[in-house]
Amino acid sequence: MSRAPRRGPRSKTFVGLYLVAPYAVFLAVVYAVPIIQGVRISLLDYVYAAPGADVPQPFVGLKNYRKALSDPQLRRSFLNILEFLAINVPLTVVLGLTLAAVLAKLSRLKTFFRSAFFVPFVTASIAVIGVWYFLFSQSGFINHALGGWAPNPSWLVNSRLAMVVIALEVTWKQLGFYVLLYLAGVLLIPDSLYEAASIDGAGVVRQFRAITVPAVRNVTILVTTLALIVGANLFTEPYLLTGGGGPNGASMSPALLIYQNGVEQGKPGVGAAIGMLLTLFVLLVAGAGRGVQWLVQRGEERSPGRDREVSPA
Repeated sequence: MSRAPRRGPRSKTFVGLYLVAPYAVFLAVVYAVPIIQGVRISLLDYVYAAPGADVPQPFVGLKNYRKALSDPQLRRSFLNILEFLAINVPLTVVLGLTLAAVLAKLSRLKTFFRSAFFVPFVTASIAVIGVWYFLFSQSGFINHALGGWAPNPSWLVNSRLAMVVIALEVTWKQLGFYVLLYLAGVLLIPDSLYEAASIDGAGVVRQFRAITVPAVRNVTILVTTLALIVGANLFTEPYLLTGGGGPNGASMSPALLIYQNGVEQGKPGVGAAIGMLLTLFVLLVAGAGRGVQWLVQRGEERSPGRDREVSPA
């Protein structure tokens, strides 16, 4: 009687590689090739030329990086991004989790409200920015409503308020996506936990802090990491809402600076160098998010009572 062939670790590895191969090719084409090309351009005195044209592009080493780092606009852009992230990320986490917890408890019109929060995320950025420009421009609705209390200079031309308005606009536009992520985690929490807490006398706020927040901790780490990465690549809002990083560079972002150097000013080498610095910054941010997740998991493993067996009643 013949035996079925045994499948060892090698066959499992082969199957795994076979299944992951299409995605690996996708990553190589969409991410790895542009990054390698960006590194190459950043090390050359690169010149835009027609396909097939033979144009000298000498190797200049780190010259483009030195030019980029000596530009005060670059330092200003990274400080602007840090200011943006300091506003956007906490608002995204707090509002996303709070709204998800509320939506999970709705018994009527829950589909309508879940869809309504997601609409800004799928709306074209130019349309959303048009609405916010109508609200916060010099002659906009907000200034008319505030009257003499309106800031002078106005929101979008005020060096202290321009990035604040951009952070609020991005938070509002992208919030629906993060609400859905949180909602998926909140809906997995057993109702019995809330019922037991209610019997013990815990109110809604206490249940939210003691049950909901710890239960979606991994979702919070994911949301924080995504918000940091997306925020670090901010481009559309300062480009359209404040006229290209104004006033006086107060809303300039590294991604916008890449566009200005590489396209508008015809310095692709410097633009590519800034792109590599931004890539490094994003990788550091993502690594920090993973590090926080690891520390949280280690803390949970070492917490007292985690490995204790529960005796039967």
